[in-house]
Amino acid sequence: MLAPYANYQMLRELGSAVWLSRYQVWGMVRYAEVYAALHDHDTFSSGSGVGLSDELNKVMAGGTIGSDPPDHDRLRQVIGRQLTPKALRVHQEHVQRKAAVLVDELIERGSFDAVPEFAQRFPVSMVPDLLGWPENETGNLLAWASAGFNALGPMNERTMAGFPVLKELWEFLDELATTRNLRPDSWGANLIAAVDSGEVEAKKLPVLLGDFLVPSLDTTVSALASMVWLFGNNPDQWRKVREDPSLVAAAFNETVRLETPARGFCRLVTRDHELSDGVTMAAGSRLFLLYAGANRDDRVFTDPDTFDVTRHNVTSHLAFGHGIHGCVGQGLARMEAHALFRELAARVEHIEVGEATWRRHNTIRGLAALPTTLHT
Repeated sequence: MLAPYANYQMLRELGSAVWLSRYQVWGMVRYAEVYAALHDHDTFSSGSGVGLSDELNKVMAGGTIGSDPPDHDRLRQVIGRQLTPKALRVHQEHVQRKAAVLVDELIERGSFDAVPEFAQRFPVSMVPDLLGWPENETGNLLAWASAGFNALGPMNERTMAGFPVLKELWEFLDELATTRNLRPDSWGANLIAAVDSGEVEAKKLPVLLGDFLVPSLDTTVSALASMVWLFGNNPDQWRKVREDPSLVAAAFNETVRLETPARGFCRLVTRDHELSDGVTMAAGSRLFLLYAGANRDDRVFTDPDTFDVTRHNVTSHLAFGHGIHGCVGQGLARMEAHALFRELAARVEHIEVGEATWRRHNTIRGLAALPTTLHT
């Protein structure tokens, strides 16, 4: 699949916002404008949903990603307390041990497909455990996550193919909220406690459980697979990380800048808004914020198409959004990636990758297959 970055460059050159007639939305691809919009939730609202499809927006609005203050702040507080740096440190040793076990196994095997055996396997083994997943449950997590993100795109064949999968997910979340069959002292049990205390309404429990499950999987899978692919194609950058393992954190940031997992999300324009170059977006129109395009804006990033783990301003990327809707689960994604690539850097001299196969997906930029060999 062709990368979309030439199209993003064309859109940046056309103006601060460009009307995308096929989807009947404004597209915003320049970094400064996207950043400003992310910090103006009064003008650019999330409360009516953040997807391209009105039908799905009506169904999916109401969670942390599809709400505005004050509802957003209350929901974010309930979810966010499990994901603060202090709260995540409790799990650090457990995550590192699991990373070591997986890397040991993959080194012994030598060659494998990095998508299912590395990028998917690790978060799928982590997130249900942290949520307090029922022991006898074998839910189709990856399919649920993929369908959830596909639904944020236009009403095309991929969105419609995901309807039965989303129905299955919503039924499962409703059942889980009703039975409360979640391990004590887990993240899910803490959400139940918030409901019982009156902090959030009981009807929000399925949505909050979904907010833990869906966003924490597909985006992390995308980032982990892209990181392997980029290091395989840029051995000089892998040498830098091996020589200085403290660069793992910067390498993760550079990966999600260059191959942003979630391309972008929509907002509703609540009032007429004029941009610096005279483009005016009318109240009631919708705006698509293209994070993946903003992250390659050469007004901000020098040589934006180059993978550089020593990039001086790499933390400026918008891969996790910014402002009040900045991804609440990014700390978990970072912890998983850092643990895995610290283990790899300590023991793997060279990462060899074969021909990559890219997914077709409405929202997620990610790999479907990546033949990989680890050389020690």
